[in-house]
Amino acid sequence: MDDPKPLPQRRATRAGKVVAVILMGFLFAGLFFNIRFASTTASLLPHALTRAGMLDGTVSKELASRMADTPIAADAASLQRALGWLTLGDLGPRVRQGCPGWLFLRDELNVYAGGERHLATRAATVAAVQRELTSHGIALLVAVVPDKSRIEPQHLCGLYRPASLSARLHDWTSRLVAEGVPVVDLGSALRGVPGDAFFRTDTHWTQAGAGAAAGALAQRIRAMGEPLDSSVSSQPGYRVADKPAQRRPGDLVRLAGLDALPVSWQPRAEIVTGRDYLHVAQAASSADDLFGDADLPTIAVIGTSYSTTSDFVPQLALALGRGVGNFAREGGKFGGSARAYFTSAAYAQTPPKLVVWELDERDLQAPLEAEDEVVVPKSGAVRTVASR
Repeated sequence: MDDPKPLPQRRATRAGKVVAVILMGFLFAGLFFNIRFASTTASLLPHALTRAGMLDGTVSKELASRMADTPIAADAASLQRALGWLTLGDLGPRVRQGCPGWLFLRDELNVYAGGERHLATRAATVAAVQRELTSHGIALLVAVVPDKSRIEPQHLCGLYRPASLSARLHDWTSRLVAEGVPVVDLGSALRGVPGDAFFRTDTHWTQAGAGAAAGALAQRIRAMGEPLDSSVSSQPGYRVADKPAQRRPGDLVRLAGLDALPVSWQPRAEIVTGRDYLHVAQAASSADDLFGDADLPTIAVIGTSYSTTSDFVPQLALALGRGVGNFAREGGKFGGSARAYFTSAAYAQTPPKLVVWELDERDLQAPLEAEDEVVVPKSGAVRTVASR
C-alpha cells in the first residue's frame, strides 16, 4: 500500500494570520488569568484529595467549578448569556418564557424521579415537628404558596406545565390533613386578586398577591383562636406610606444572567406602585416591662423568600392587629429557616404560641437535602410558653 500523499501546502492569507493572532491572544489571556487565579487561591484542589475522588470524577468536577470562577470564564459566560438572549431569545437552563414579557422558573415545571416519595417524607417531617411543638404548647399552621405557573396559566402561552403536577398540592394538603396538621392552600386567595398575583419577571408574588394571602392566613389564624388571646398586648408596629412608581428588577432576569445588560436590552422591566410598611418600635407597655417582653409577638413565621417579599409579614400583622415575628430566610427552601429558627436563642428564650410554616409548592417533590431534616429541640431546651 502506497504512503498517502501529503496535502498541498497553501500560503497563509492575511485574514488567516489575523485570526491566528487573535486566537493566540485569547489563549495567552486565559493562561494569564488562570495562573493569577491559582496564585491567589489558597487551594485550587479540594482539601480532601483522595484516590477515590480522582477516580469517580469528584476532584475534576470541583476543579472545573473553581476554574469557572476565574474572571475570564465569568465574563465569557456572561457574554454567552447575553448573545443567546439577544439572538435567540434564550434565557438559560433555569428560566423559561411564556407569553411575551412573562418569565417562569424552570424548577416549578420539573418532574422529579421519586417526587411522590420526597413529598411523603417532607409531610412526615412536618407531622413530627407538629407533635413536638404540641408537647411544648405551641400550635403549627402550614401555609402553601402555589407555583406561579399554576396561578397564572393564562400567561404561559406555549410553555408546557406537565399534567402530572396538577395533583401535587392536593396530595400535600391531603397528607397533612390526615396527620392532623392544619394547612392553608393560598391558591384561592391568589386567584381572586384583581390584576396579577405574581410579578412578570420575578418568581414572587406582588404586593396585592401577598396581601390577599396574608388576609386568608389571618382568617385561618383567627379561627384557631388561642394565638390571638386577648390578654396579649402585641401590636402590629408598622406605619403605612404610599411610595411612587418605580422600576423593579426581577430575580428571573438576574437568574438568566441578563441583569448586566442595558435596561433596554433586558426583558421588559416592570414599573411597580405600592406602599411602604415601615417598622415602628413599640414602647414598653408598663413600668414593669422595661424590656418590652409583654409586647413580644406570639406568632412566628418561618419559611422561604415569599415571606420576606412584597411586605407579606407586615400585611399579615396588620390583618391580625398584632405583631408577627419574621424568621423566614431567602433561599431557605423547605427546611432551611425552620432548622435555623428552632436552634436559635429567639425560639429557646421567647417561644411563640403559633408557628406559621410557609412553604412553596415547587420544593415539595424536589430531591431531599440535608437541610430538609428538621428537628424541634426537646422541652428541656425551650422556655415554656406559659411563662410568657
